[in-house]
Amino acid sequence: MSAYILPVLFIGLFIYAYIKKINTYDTFVKGAKGAIELSVSIFPYIACIMIAVALLRVSGITEFLARLLAPVFSFLGIPPELCELVLLRPFTGSGSYALLNDVYTAFGPDCYISRCASVIMGCSETIFYVTTVYLSQTKVKKLYYAIPCALAASILGAIIACLLCCVM
Repeated sequence: MSAYILPVLFIGLFIYAYIKKINTYDTFVKGAKGAIELSVSIFPYIACIMIAVALLRVSGITEFLARLLAPVFSFLGIPPELCELVLLRPFTGSGSYALLNDVYTAFGPDCYISRCASVIMGCSETIFYVTTVYLSQTKVKKLYYAIPCALAASILGAIIACLLCCVM
């Protein structure tokens, strides 16, 4: 069934465009041109986030913070082995997936820690990456409340994820 979804959507889109008398090729080219311009304009923001994450990991700051915050996370119900994942997830998706793979390799995919890591990955977002990409194209520059609220929600999501995995 899933093999037919995209072709059906495209055919439906072409039928709709034909009925509305829209030149589909010109519209597609205009959209592709806009996507390229958007990619070029947000590239510096994305590069900054990627470099910052790489520097944090290579310098050992994330490991140091994970060891430092492990007692706090343990008190909140988050296993100490997941501290670095919880700290890096708001910054990078690919880096946190690499950490998730490390958790699977170290503990196996079916243990409590791996289940917690999986649910944390599913219930959290790369906050700084998303704000970088979306807000680089808007006039909104004051994020006094948005980022702290998003970080608090991410920590709360991790706590609830571990609580749910403990119950289930």
